[in-house]
Amino acid sequence: MIDSFSRRINYMRISVTDRCDLRCIYCTDRFDHKLRHDDILRYEEIHLIVQAAARLGVKKLRLTGGEALTRLHLSRLVDMLAHTEGIEEVSLTTNGTHLAQHVEELKAAGLSRVNVSLDSLKPSRFEHITGGGQLKDVLAGIEAAKEADLNPVKINMVVLRGVNDAEVLDFARKTLLDDGWHVRFIEHMPFINGNGRNGTVAVRDIMSSIEHSLGKLEPHFPTSGNGPARYYKLPDAPGTLGFIGAVTECFCAECNRFRLTADGHLRPCLLDDDEIDLKEPLRSGADIAELERLILEAATRKQQQHHLRENGAPEKRQMWQIGG
Repeated sequence: MIDSFSRRINYMRISVTDRCDLRCIYCTDRFDHKLRHDDILRYEEIHLIVQAAARLGVKKLRLTGGEALTRLHLSRLVDMLAHTEGIEEVSLTTNGTHLAQHVEELKAAGLSRVNVSLDSLKPSRFEHITGGGQLKDVLAGIEAAKEADLNPVKINMVVLRGVNDAEVLDFARKTLLDDGWHVRFIEHMPFINGNGRNGTVAVRDIMSSIEHSLGKLEPHFPTSGNGPARYYKLPDAPGTLGFIGAVTECFCAECNRFRLTADGHLRPCLLDDDEIDLKEPLRSGADIAELERLILEAATRKQQQHHLRENGAPEKRQMWQIGG
């Protein structure tokens, strides 16, 4: 599937729920606007959409939330998707709090890889950022994922000015350990709450800080990966460092993805409010051919690049409703 700007769309991020057991300060607001149960796509509906997308060339899927592991029996969906013709990889992004108890069943169902969101290595700060989360649960989930060979386990850190930016070097040092972590630093995106860009630390500043203290960053080109991160290694480090300039760098020219919301809307771009409703046609009897037509329409509506700088953050949905 090729969009209007000759980009090949082969990757879909699927939000399976808008619910989350944490209340991260950069992701949620003070209010609950949760979807009704009937508004959320059933697993069988997600599977039909994926079948249609796979026929058009989508090969890789990532399950997100909210927090994906708050949805019951997620391994059943993983099994359905992993055995769909044309799908080569099913991965998961999670906050890690429930990962340890589910990792074996997810692996057995066909999960390929996992990314874990972790924004602090200090228990009190982690609890503050997440609204009450326990760091030990996430660390246990990371270790369980490694033991289950869901590698590489990538650690996503959203860097927040004045909150956790002092821990950048601590995370970077984790890549130097024998079981070197694979850490990705992500710029804070001004999505909700009027946060604006005051909390954003540019990736160029993060990289400069690491090089100043820990040594020259050497470009690294991983064999796997679907996204916009640029990867590097510190000298002799087993692990890798990734940098995602979600605000200060435009990676739209290489964008290869759609996002499916938990209530069945297909978003051609994370940073644009344009959506195509797939749930209503699906529940009105649309067959796979009709779903293919709608997905192809989404490809034609995919913009050349986002307009975050000109128009500000999207207003239709918040980050926890899209899954990043």
